[in-house]
Amino acid sequence: MVATTVQKTSHRLTTQIDIIAKDTTAIRSLDWDRDRFDIEFGLQNGTTYNSYIIESEKKALVDTSHLKFKQLYFDALNQVINPQDLDYLIISHTEPDHSGLVKDLLEIGPHITVVASKVAIQFLEGFVHLDFKKQIVKNGDRLDLGNGHVIEFVNAPNLHWPDTIFSYDHGTGIMFTCDAFGMHYCSDYLYDENLQDIEPDYRFYYECLMAPNARSVLSAMKRMDALGEINLVANGHGPILKYNVKELLDRYHRWSSEQSKGEKTVAVFYISDYGYSDRISQAIAKGITKTGITVEMFDLNGIEIQEIPEIVSSSAGIVLGMPPLSSQALNNKVGTILATVNSKQYFGLYESYGGDDEPIDPLGTKLRDLGLNEAFASIRIKETPLETTYQICEESGVDLGQFLTKKATIKQRKALDSDLDKAIGRISGGLYIITAQKGETNGAMLASWVTQASFEPPGFTVAVAKDRAIESLLQVDDTFVLNILEEGNYQNLMKHFLKRFPPGADRFAGVKVQTANNGSPILIDALAYLECQVVSRMDCGDHWIVYSKVTAGRVSKSDALTAVHHRKVGNYY
Repeated sequence: MVATTVQKTSHRLTTQIDIIAKDTTAIRSLDWDRDRFDIEFGLQNGTTYNSYIIESEKKALVDTSHLKFKQLYFDALNQVINPQDLDYLIISHTEPDHSGLVKDLLEIGPHITVVASKVAIQFLEGFVHLDFKKQIVKNGDRLDLGNGHVIEFVNAPNLHWPDTIFSYDHGTGIMFTCDAFGMHYCSDYLYDENLQDIEPDYRFYYECLMAPNARSVLSAMKRMDALGEINLVANGHGPILKYNVKELLDRYHRWSSEQSKGEKTVAVFYISDYGYSDRISQAIAKGITKTGITVEMFDLNGIEIQEIPEIVSSSAGIVLGMPPLSSQALNNKVGTILATVNSKQYFGLYESYGGDDEPIDPLGTKLRDLGLNEAFASIRIKETPLETTYQICEESGVDLGQFLTKKATIKQRKALDSDLDKAIGRISGGLYIITAQKGETNGAMLASWVTQASFEPPGFTVAVAKDRAIESLLQVDDTFVLNILEEGNYQNLMKHFLKRFPPGADRFAGVKVQTANNGSPILIDALAYLECQVVSRMDCGDHWIVYSKVTAGRVSKSDALTAVHHRKVGNYY
């Protein structure tokens, strides 16, 4: 690492300055203690906001930082360059954690030309409230900074905002990607040399923000392929990709290809600059993707009304955020959606707490009258969303996805004449209930695929289906309780936790519990319990294998036996 400067504050906010290539410097704003980001219910390792400076004949800044870093960031920027010497500000997208200091920068340097996509310029004009020089760029456009630093732009909408654009420097082979190929991982390491350490966060970040936009990921990566060799991926969060570029890009491509194979698609319509519409839609989309259904997200601000009929007619489900009453243009687009839907589709609606939402009930009535099936109860946001709000959104998305996969699931279960399925079904397992609490959100799941995996430290594995709501609470370093059920005394607990709970329902209502040291519920009627911490996860098709170490445990009846589960076939529980 070269010429690193670290500034510390009592709030665990620091900045780091490093030269990463010829004429190119990174300023990383390290947010060590941030424990929640958008729809992600918990960050175990904080996050960073990365900004880049290219100093050639012309000088450009790629993205700024979060408003909370204002003093620290400008102190760091002034160590590298006088902001008044900047010629260009390249905006990858306008999400506040990357553009929070744009207005402050333009007040210092009003001569700076802002370079961004058309949608990004429109968003900036809406919240900067300054006249500024602008240059709208689209896919394939170039900006020559001199001395070989020719910046080529790559259109990358929905990664993960509708206005996203990548920037590739032909002089250094650096691809500036903002949110894509990043992770919420804060450490002193500038680069990705410790692949094993960052893998869980890299995958979790993808699942939360990029999986719902898998087709957009593939489209952007196809455009990237034509640019030339990529030496560095200068992302917006976490360590810069240098040592494992090919491997980590390949993972994105593989995950997105798998995610895009779904035979059915759900179209999620949101309004990026209105209320919490983008956050809510992302949470719902994340739940849908957990069921293997492909999602396509559309910002109603960014699509043309003539595109809507084709989008809607090719979708098996529709999710729609209420637009503001005052926007006739957006309401015309909603009218076009209504004119195109058909009775075979499922739908879901949500309010976004924008202050002027179109009423949700009349639209729901219209869709039901048209014969559509309501996949989940309308989500009504009446205050700033909490962790539990996003949990309801994700669970609602799971419900929608499961409705769309129901026929395929039933068909699979009817295939009972396979010797292979019958043979696998002879693998027996115990009966357990996993309970977890993270912040204000909780969950529970009946489990039978549990196996001890190590003596020291004491540990075991459990298989968790990807479409289980509790899966989001079983990330690396999360804690939970494994409740072991008693032979001959498990029917009541099993019956309770096999129920289909509506999104946001209290899974523990009417069940006797106490709180473990790690904060998760212990089922008092269980035979024994183990307090656990997730160490690692392995992708196994439609399940995650979660390996956890045991930190504490107790048996209530020393002479009782664990309940055992036997199946006839191995293609469903």
